[in-house]
Order: sequence, then C-alpha cells, then structure tokens
Amino acid sequence: MSTGILIVIIVAAVVIVALVAMTLRTMMRRRHLQERFGSEYERTVDAEHNRRAAERELNEREQRHQDLKIRPLPSTVRSRYAQDWNSVQEHFVDSPDRAVSEADQLVNTLMSERGYPTEGYEQQERDLSVEHAETLKHYRIAHEINGRVGGGDSSTEEMRNAMVHYRAMFEALLKDDAASSGGGRS
Repeated sequence: MSTGILIVIIVAAVVIVALVAMTLRTMMRRRHLQERFGSEYERTVDAEHNRRAAERELNEREQRHQDLKIRPLPSTVRSRYAQDWNSVQEHFVDSPDRAVSEADQLVNTLMSERGYPTEGYEQQERDLSVEHAETLKHYRIAHEINGRVGGGDSSTEEMRNAMVHYRAMFEALLKDDAASSGGGRS
C-alpha cells in the first residue's frame, strides 16, 4: 500500500471519528436539555421553529442562571411569606381582582428575595425555566389571567384559577431548594 493511500485512509478515519464525536456530543447535550427543561424544551423548540436555535436559547438560559445568586430563604422569612400568602387568599372573598394583583406582586417580591431578577415578565420566564420549568406553566396561566383582570375581562372563576396557579409558583419558589442543581449559589 502506498503512503498516499494510507494518508487518505487515516484522514478519512479521523474525519469519521470527529463526526461521530460531534454527533454524540450533540445528542448528549440535547438529552441534558430535555431532562433539565422538560416540557419547556419542546415549548421553546416550537416557539423558535428551529431546534438548534431553541437549544442555543436554552443553553444561554443555563449560563445566565449560573451567574444569578439564587439563595434559599431562612425559615423565618419563609414563614413570613406563607403568612403573606394567607392574607392575599383572604382578600379574594371580598375583592378577587385585588387578590390576583396582590398574588402577582407577592410572587414577584419572593422571586426578587430569592435572587431572581424581576426586570420584565419575559426575562422572568426565561430565568425561572431553568429551575422551575414544570411549574412555569402555572405562572404563565396566572399572568395571562392577571393581564385580563384589569380590563374586567375575567370571571371570578378565572380569577380563582389564577390564584391556584400563582400558589403553585409561589410554593415552588418558597421551598428551600438548596439541594437542587441551581447554579450560582454562594
């Protein structure tokens, strides 16, 4: 066998090995993102209309989340928030629209206290999706209903549903999840 043919075979083998390694890396990364984000993975793929763009977006969310200083709450602070939530729920009987607004504000305050930036709803969604992907659907539904409450376009039943959804997000944020995989804890 001539040296030229041997070089061609070696180069082809190296290219094949590199392609297999890249494919395996892509598959492992995709599996990681699917496991980490759950249904949020498919939701992002649908929204982006492009799997690579969606995976790039989810990777960026992970990177941003690692830089956040997410912190657990002391038990006294968690108790105070639980009392605040009970107060908000009590307001629902007399003023459902006010209670929904208060629930939204309380969730935002809790997010801030945990270390999540609260500069805008879309960014909140992205930041929450890293640690709370499955609970995030509750926040989306509650936020959507809350947006209609101000215009008087929501029934009492819808506002009750908003409260249920806010409570799910509130409870997820209230938990001391120091054992979870969240980055950036100091």
